[in-house]
Amino acid sequence: MYHFTGVTHSFLHELLHQCGLVWRGSAGGSPDINTGCELICISGFTCSACVWREQSKVLRLETIKSQILSKLRLKQAPNISREVVNQLLPKAPPLQQLLDHHDFQGDASAQDEFMEEDEYHATTESVITMASEPEPLVQVNGKPSCCFFKFSPKLMFTKVLKAQLWVYLRPLQQTSTVYLQILRLKPVTEQGSRHIRIRSLKIELNSRAGHWQSIDFKHVLQNWFKQPHTNWGIDINAFDESGNDLAVTSLRPGEEGLQPFLEVKVLETTKRSRRNLGLDCDEHSTESRCCRYPLTVDFEAFGWDWIIAPKRYKANYCSGQCEYMFMQKYPHTHLVQHANPRGSAGPCCTPTKMSPINMLYFNDKQQIIHGKIPGMVVDRCGCS
Repeated sequence: MYHFTGVTHSFLHELLHQCGLVWRGSAGGSPDINTGCELICISGFTCSACVWREQSKVLRLETIKSQILSKLRLKQAPNISREVVNQLLPKAPPLQQLLDHHDFQGDASAQDEFMEEDEYHATTESVITMASEPEPLVQVNGKPSCCFFKFSPKLMFTKVLKAQLWVYLRPLQQTSTVYLQILRLKPVTEQGSRHIRIRSLKIELNSRAGHWQSIDFKHVLQNWFKQPHTNWGIDINAFDESGNDLAVTSLRPGEEGLQPFLEVKVLETTKRSRRNLGLDCDEHSTESRCCRYPLTVDFEAFGWDWIIAPKRYKANYCSGQCEYMFMQKYPHTHLVQHANPRGSAGPCCTPTKMSPINMLYFNDKQQIIHGKIPGMVVDRCGCS
């Protein structure tokens, strides 16, 4: 059984015509591309293997695009061009560590296990939130111009495991002690308002190259999540012994991607289950039975520049026949088919085990999210 949304009428009707499939879902037996629906394989009809396989690939790709948006709770693909992505991506260690150390193909889980309890929605693991300009209420003559961090309601109700504030310090001319100070911003009143110092660090620097400095921010973030009305942002300063502010908060030419950001890691829970075997084939296989075939999804070909990594991944798809002779594993289906061979829906070749992929992407608020999207890789196929 296959579930599709957002696929064109003409393509589905062509599939129905060639493969003897019946539509079940929308009223009047007509496809409704705005709602979920089902294509049911009817016993007694067979497709040309190559035709069915090609159409299975196209439908799988359409389904993947729809599922990714749905599982990320996005109404549409974020409108972020490649040029904007290059401007927004921070040139920072945490991002590179995510790219280096996380498996963005999605096959890191054991081959004989199912995945997490919530088998549909993506589970967030890391969120990178870029600094923006604070509200005018906390500014005097447009200062400070940084830094406010906006958080989604979903993130604010998540258990925070770790939170790091990352600040880029400009190069030094000579070895110096740097005094980094973080102030919590408050609205300015007629009597004036003193911003509250929340962190002070003394840093010994001798590098003539720029330096990323991380600051533990978990306690501050937890307080903001408990009392959102206190989050007006922060002011960051890092003065050397000559009184120069080395903290990059207002970008100069050539400092794109060096603005402060928060890296937040949150808790993820998983659930494991049992093994289920199936056949594996390649594109040149003559196997007629239900089998798993390779399929590579290329996000750049979709024009989805908002996905940072992976740029492509191996999704795989299921295709093939489910004859009665292969159905010893499904005795209830076998009995129903013999009792009413004309009216019953035969078993279809469908995924029996799927696994997640790790993804690094921009959401519709231009925040960088690292999460795990379940059910995106077909690990095994079977008849059901």
